[in-house]
Amino acid sequence: MLGPPGSGTEHVRRALSRAPDVVVAPDVDLAEIAGARSSQQPDRELRLLAGGAADVLRIPRLADLFPDSKFVFCFRDPGEALARMAELWSSGAAVTHPRLEGWDGLPWSLPLIPGWQALNGLPLDDVVAGQWCECTEMGLDALESLPGDRWCVADFRQLRERSEEETQRVCRFLDLGWFAGIATTFRRSLAVEGEIEPVSPPASFADRIDSLSRRAVDYLADTSPSARTIGAAAPEEPLRSVHTGSFPDLVAGTGGSLLVSTYQSGRLILIRREGAGLNTHFRGFDRPMGIACDGDRLVIGTRTEVHEYRNMPEAAAELEPAGTHDACFLPRLSQFTGDVAIHDVGLGKQGEIWLVATKLSCLATLDGVHSLVPRWSPPFISRIAGGDRCHLNGMAMVEGLPRYVTMLGRSDEPGGWREGKATGGLILDVVSGEAIAEGLSMPHSPRWSGDRLYFLESGHGLLCSIDPVTGARETLADLPGFTRGLTIVGRTAFIGLSQIRETATFGGLPIAESKRRLESGVWAVDLDRGEVSGFLRFEGRVQEIFDVALVPDRRFPEIAERDSPAALGSIQLPE
Repeated sequence: MLGPPGSGTEHVRRALSRAPDVVVAPDVDLAEIAGARSSQQPDRELRLLAGGAADVLRIPRLADLFPDSKFVFCFRDPGEALARMAELWSSGAAVTHPRLEGWDGLPWSLPLIPGWQALNGLPLDDVVAGQWCECTEMGLDALESLPGDRWCVADFRQLRERSEEETQRVCRFLDLGWFAGIATTFRRSLAVEGEIEPVSPPASFADRIDSLSRRAVDYLADTSPSARTIGAAAPEEPLRSVHTGSFPDLVAGTGGSLLVSTYQSGRLILIRREGAGLNTHFRGFDRPMGIACDGDRLVIGTRTEVHEYRNMPEAAAELEPAGTHDACFLPRLSQFTGDVAIHDVGLGKQGEIWLVATKLSCLATLDGVHSLVPRWSPPFISRIAGGDRCHLNGMAMVEGLPRYVTMLGRSDEPGGWREGKATGGLILDVVSGEAIAEGLSMPHSPRWSGDRLYFLESGHGLLCSIDPVTGARETLADLPGFTRGLTIVGRTAFIGLSQIRETATFGGLPIAESKRRLESGVWAVDLDRGEVSGFLRFEGRVQEIFDVALVPDRRFPEIAERDSPAALGSIQLPE
């Protein structure tokens, strides 16, 4: 972490130091650390976090000492940076050379730059402007000589105004995973610094500062190795995944394949066994949420629609490569519901599509005429109306009907669930309207299997089960993420994990307050042993999972896009 003086790198370093498996470099010569590091093999992978005031002047040496290192250059509006530098010089809080021979001004503070002699006798505003220019120019020159995948420029303004998204972007670039306390730590550190009133650069350095600023802005928030020019659209980050060696066998053991919805990146992901490995296949939807599939019928709830697909085996036989696919789901019906915040969906015994309409605090079906048909709401909900009163989110189908639901609070006021979200969750029996569990931290994804109800206590990252008759609960697994999305096949549970965001919805949860590296992906848990059997971890832009569903008896299906040759060229008629 480096940048010109006053750029705020200390705030970013302080925040990243809280990430799991990050070790802050001690205040010694980094050459000593590099030597010790090369002679030791740590028990686990650790990341060394470094960056002192003068490191922006010695990037080439650091790059040689640590050939696998990555650099984050923090850029801050020069007016703010210069004001902060002048403050440090005047206060004496950052003196680095108290008796610099040949220097007549205040004791030299911050990095000693090449050509410092030319600043002797100038006003303080000119001194800090010259110091900023030299550090910025030397830093950018050095970074530009390195491969593009080893460095990026972070925007201090974005870090301050959109700290959640920007700190996540930096973490992804550094392969740090995600810890929910990083953005909060950054904001707290910045609050200690207080407000800084920007200053205008002195006229003698104005043109140079403007030129260097535009040069740095060219690279802002671009963590890709190419497309580093201002105004150019950065290439879309690939949707990558890695998995344990056991996960392909676990998928194959289902006899089918898995579907995962990730509303944050707008993708439905097919997870299929292919040879000895896995094939992850992505399809774009507008905020996909709940998924239901019975083998030949697939239903997907999105931001404003419910989409229904049907398998057409004849179309699968025509797909390339020949003989690969055993199902092809083609679009058949879409019903526009409006933005009712569809969450879980289910297939009923009469072919009905059930959905959780979270904004309306009800369960509903579709009739093809109305937006939806409300069928049930919690007994404490006084009327079907907007406002997301209890954040009804999950639905367990039993014998073709909704039987159990999860929600985040017992409230009849719009948004009333938010205040007690960390401990106010409950599970209701749809038939009786009574609670079978209360005091939960953000429960999601109730699923019935065998004679027991399974659910996810997302706020703690847990997989749990409950006996609906006795209310006896059991924690089966503690997982490294916000648990949401669950399907159970035999004695294996496939669970979605999300990295979550530090927003009003997720802030203050137990899992956000703990120092844990949060992952995004699908984890498999052996229900008999309560142990993780394997996992598939998403990297890059896939950070939030909503649902995980089984496509039974279809090992390598395809979901045809509406404008694909498979969809446009396949005509299915009744016999």
